[in-house]
Amino acid sequence: MLSASMLLAGGVAAHAGTLADVKARGVVRCGIGPNNPGFAFRDNQGNQRGFDIDFCRAIAAAIFGDPNKSEFHVVEPRDAFTVLTTGGVDVLTHRFTWTFNRDNGGGAEFTQALFYDGQAFMVRKSLGLKSVKDLNGATICAAQGTTTELNVADYFRQHNLTYKIVTFNGTDATRLAYDEGRCDAWTNDRGSLASRGQALKDPSQHAILPETISKEPVGPVVRDSDTQWAHLVRSVGFATVAAEELGLSSANVDEHAKTSTNPEVKRLLGVSDDLGQKLGLQPTWARSIIKLVGNYGEIFDRNLGANSPLNLSRGLNALWTNGGLLFSPPFR
Repeated sequence: MLSASMLLAGGVAAHAGTLADVKARGVVRCGIGPNNPGFAFRDNQGNQRGFDIDFCRAIAAAIFGDPNKSEFHVVEPRDAFTVLTTGGVDVLTHRFTWTFNRDNGGGAEFTQALFYDGQAFMVRKSLGLKSVKDLNGATICAAQGTTTELNVADYFRQHNLTYKIVTFNGTDATRLAYDEGRCDAWTNDRGSLASRGQALKDPSQHAILPETISKEPVGPVVRDSDTQWAHLVRSVGFATVAAEELGLSSANVDEHAKTSTNPEVKRLLGVSDDLGQKLGLQPTWARSIIKLVGNYGEIFDRNLGANSPLNLSRGLNALWTNGGLLFSPPFR
């Protein structure tokens, strides 16, 4: 008969957690959206690129000191949470909105908001529409498994507008249906419309209406049964934001590790304190993220901002010190 201590030890070993599984496997598996330029897409050389890709690579950098120890699994919106909760991936960096229902009772946990977006509508310029209110009686394309249907219903009911929603399995299928003229408007988060709109037959003939009808805080999602893993993923995101706040970048982080007298910089970079031990990581976990992937501003600019084809403004995704919503709790 096994002693109570042996049973406990066996139980711990049997449920060592996501981090132990990731280390044993040698890669972190991330669920990403399909064909979303700027967020998750393959470049002309076949490499995965994008904002969501880089946050997966940041997790790998924190754990292994190597961002390339990351594996990407394309999942459609309606399947993504099932894939996550059944262990198919370790984290969703897919563009999912943090909502009450998604965060309660479904086996998933949002770690934080890393991108602030809002739902909008794309229409053909030839229709001459200037406002969402001009969509009264319109047919609207939307993807299944997203919050867009409820947002449309709420907004149109509130403004006494009629509409017909047509849903499709997947974001690519929705874009194709709109491009083929099967609906008058295409609705999604503004960032996704700007991104996926590039794949339309003639993007110049389409425009996004000015109204934003919802708030869509987007961020990584993990299983709600592993507190350590949730803390790790959350800390990776906050480390990129804190790095930008503190003036740390991929170009200067090694120099700051040697010369900085800022106590928070020294703690974050593992110079004066070992914050990594609480996450099951090396002391230099955050330094690896910043050096190998970059701070939040670098990640945003190369994928979505001034150094990308999308050229999106930071807007709400600016640091709190610059009028945006992004901030990190202090590393102390």
